Amino acid sequence: MVACLPIARMCVLGKLPTGNHEYFSGAEQWVEHVRDLGLHPLENARTELPYFDLAGVNDVQGEGEGEGPDFGKALGDRDRRRASVLMAHQPVVIHDAVKHGVDLQLSGHTHGGQLWPNNLIADLANPTLAGLERYGDTQLYVTRGAGAWGPPVRVGAPSDITVVELASRQA
Repeated sequence: MVACLPIARMCVLGKLPTGNHEYFSGAEQWVEHVRDLGLHPLENARTELPYFDLAGVNDVQGEGEGEGPDFGKALGDRDRRRASVLMAHQPVVIHDAVKHGVDLQLSGHTHGGQLWPNNLIADLANPTLAGLERYGDTQLYVTRGAGAWGPPVRVGAPSDITVVELASRQA
């Protein structure tokens, strides 16, 4: 199982959640276009894969349109004995992930701060700017992504494309 996280977006076996930019210019049209490409958006949804559950929540930017993250819908009735991986574009939802017993949250959004002084602001606004951290029993991985926001420049936050290989003790 490989998770790819290009341009601070996530796709796992063709499944992905929404990010903040979809809500700037018609999220419904973007999600439908993604479906037309053969991908399956995980909009506040979960799918059971062998050995673990894969869930995705809508981005917090969607709250203004009544389409924000719904952890109850995505994770509420799952069997907590199974491992779970949550894809959430912004790392700020980590505390909701912890409450729902998520084992690993994969996020992007921050671009690792991209350049000064954005790195200072992004670090204050996010629980993790880049890399792997633990919050209780939940691990959070935040990629810096391959792209840029605003000026196509990065200083002190090089691009990355993260490949996450998940292994199960049961496999």
